[in-house]
Amino acid sequence: MDQSQAEAELKALWHRGSDFLGTRYAIMGGAMSWVSERNLVAAISNGGGFGVIACGAMPPDLLAAEIEGTKSLTDKPFGVNLITMHPELDALIDQCIAANISHVVLAGGLPPSKGIARLKDAGIKVICFAPAVVIAKRLVRLGVDAIVIEGMEAGGHIGPVTTSVLVQEILPTITQVPIFVAGGIGRGEAIVSHLEMGASGVQIGTRFVCANESIAHENFKKAFIRAPARDAVLSVQLDPKFPVIPVRALTNKATDAFMERQREVIADFRDGKMDQKAAQLEIEQFWAGALRRAVIDGDVENGSLMAGQSVGMVTQEQPCSDIIEELVHQAYDVLMARLRREASG
Repeated sequence: MDQSQAEAELKALWHRGSDFLGTRYAIMGGAMSWVSERNLVAAISNGGGFGVIACGAMPPDLLAAEIEGTKSLTDKPFGVNLITMHPELDALIDQCIAANISHVVLAGGLPPSKGIARLKDAGIKVICFAPAVVIAKRLVRLGVDAIVIEGMEAGGHIGPVTTSVLVQEILPTITQVPIFVAGGIGRGEAIVSHLEMGASGVQIGTRFVCANESIAHENFKKAFIRAPARDAVLSVQLDPKFPVIPVRALTNKATDAFMERQREVIADFRDGKMDQKAAQLEIEQFWAGALRRAVIDGDVENGSLMAGQSVGMVTQEQPCSDIIEELVHQAYDVLMARLRREASG
């Protein structure tokens, strides 16, 4: 059995996604704040995938510098992820247009139709997240060019539904645009599974955190390498009066401290020491700056270690290109095994 047959089969399975991205492989890098900057983004694109800059809270001038910095490191396609609730979203879109960015990912809520229209009028392909089939249908009507469906196995801010359910709900229904699947993908076998269900490609974040090219602090990388999947847990809400945004991260001292802080604030509210608005703000501000503290400063006890459940498959530091080739060859192996079974009758 020749590997070229598996290569041809995989190419056929994700050709819609790779054609859309302009890449060799239909593997998008998940946009991770403080991690997905120029070095990692360029390395993913140079490795045959599609790197995506995480704009996060960057002001427009910093985003412009990050885009130019990325261009200096790669001549391959890459995209920019913008948070729709960013107060300067229009100015960030201006920067993407001025920099002739090919793809923009709009994340963090339903994107404004005006923003989608501006990007598309400038010839930029627009990618959005759909946490449910009804949202996916609405996004298609708004004219987005591709959709990412991300299950709750992913790291960071997530929805309530697993990847395995989302792919069954959305892939058979939404065929008008390419769909990229995200959440819990750590091996090539999972990539093949999603492609064969109808996905055009995948988005992967956690596997890239410990790439050699990632600027994440060595303490942050060590925490990922030693963590099993069960340590990537969801933030816990103690009282329905005080909602907590669901975030998946590695458990540490900070997660325990967050629980204790919630108990203190809720007790103060019940004792009449603060009103509900002030109490909610206290809870929301607990994690302010925590991600940077962990990623950049290396404070893995008091920072936020956002990680997907695929963290258990992160076992070493390695070049981005090796991670991508490892995933691709795992996909080849599963396809070749099937071809052998078919050939043997």
